[in-house]
Amino acid sequence: MLNHKGFDLWADGYDESVGLSDEANTYPFAGYKKVLAAIFQTVMQTPNASVLDIGFGTAVLTAKLYEQGCTIYGQDFSSRMLELASEKMPGAHLYQGDFTTGLVEPLRDRRYDDIVATYSLHHLTDAEKVLFLNGLLALLKEDGEILIGDVAFRTRVELEACKTQAGASWDEDEIYFVADELAPAFPQLKFVPFSACAGILSLRR
Repeated sequence: MLNHKGFDLWADGYDESVGLSDEANTYPFAGYKKVLAAIFQTVMQTPNASVLDIGFGTAVLTAKLYEQGCTIYGQDFSSRMLELASEKMPGAHLYQGDFTTGLVEPLRDRRYDDIVATYSLHHLTDAEKVLFLNGLLALLKEDGEILIGDVAFRTRVELEACKTQAGASWDEDEIYFVADELAPAFPQLKFVPFSACAGILSLRR
């Protein structure tokens, strides 16, 4: 697993690295652009939405939302990612902090139309995902929505098939979403796949 220093070092080449995997339709980023586009379109259904981005990275998604008038809040544990994102979104409310230990206090004190997390929550264990998502649900406005775009699968069988195909490139340190296994904790959970290894999970209050 990359620690914050690893992400700092990777930050400048992150978008290019992701793009190469997406264009080749290979694990882990096959479907990446489609996932981000779908989340963008969903958020844009609420004019001037208040958006919290968990692990915003280089702000590929939120910079587009920012340009369209959304109010952006976010937390990322990489100081370099925060620097790059702040350049794109000078009016955004961005904080450095490891979300695996919780959100910083200013973010916990607000309510949001949408909470997005793209390719970030796979650093949490399955049990931690349940606790974290329950905490995020409490931060939504009425009719608000959590949108998670990530390496994700409907079933464990699909995950194992992808793992076999990925071979040595599979990241054993990352814990990917399996929608059917989260469903008992979140009966309202919806999952839409966008490639053999990516999809969007959505939750409403």
